[in-house]
Amino acid sequence: MDETTQDVVAPRADEIIVLVDESGAAIGTMPKRLVHTGETPLHRAFSAYLFDDDARLLVTRRAVDKATFPGMWTNTVCGHPGPGEDDAAAITRRAGQEIGLGVRALTPALPGYRYRAEFRGVVENEICPVYLGRFTGSPAPDPTEVAEWELLDWAAFRRRQETERDAWSPWCREQARLIEEAGLIKDLAAPHASQARRGPLQRGR
Repeated sequence: MDETTQDVVAPRADEIIVLVDESGAAIGTMPKRLVHTGETPLHRAFSAYLFDDDARLLVTRRAVDKATFPGMWTNTVCGHPGPGEDDAAAITRRAGQEIGLGVRALTPALPGYRYRAEFRGVVENEICPVYLGRFTGSPAPDPTEVAEWELLDWAAFRRRQETERDAWSPWCREQARLIEEAGLIKDLAAPHASQARRGPLQRGR
């Protein structure tokens, strides 16, 4: 992994989403609050799986008031690059905003990942490259974004997904399987003496 470090960034302004065609080329923009409907247009996104120095993955549970897939467990951070923003900058921005963390050592895992999923009539429809990396700092979630967090080794994370199924976001379940099948996790998945660490419950407002 690249050892460059990205710092925590300032709070967000009104978010603009980049609309894309099937090739991933930008074709327009739209405010985030208007994007996610029953007919969500294809747009740019990212998913990041961030680990601590003991190879434990930070997983988060989405706030219960979020418009898309509320209350589900998922990977460390997901989001949308803004116009002219690269994925590394977007991941750093969202990690800082959502859970108060810095980001380092990002590397592409599934650069061509594309998915569509629906829950309670709201659709996600994204070209969504997936990254692995490390986080810096201690989680301090924004409760409007993150209800709860845990640190899990990879095997415990996958067991949770298998047993809890729909408690986890559909993209996270599929991405985790693809990451594992590609053999990308072997260097990060060293066991740790403490299998899991749970963050205090922080319910969305």
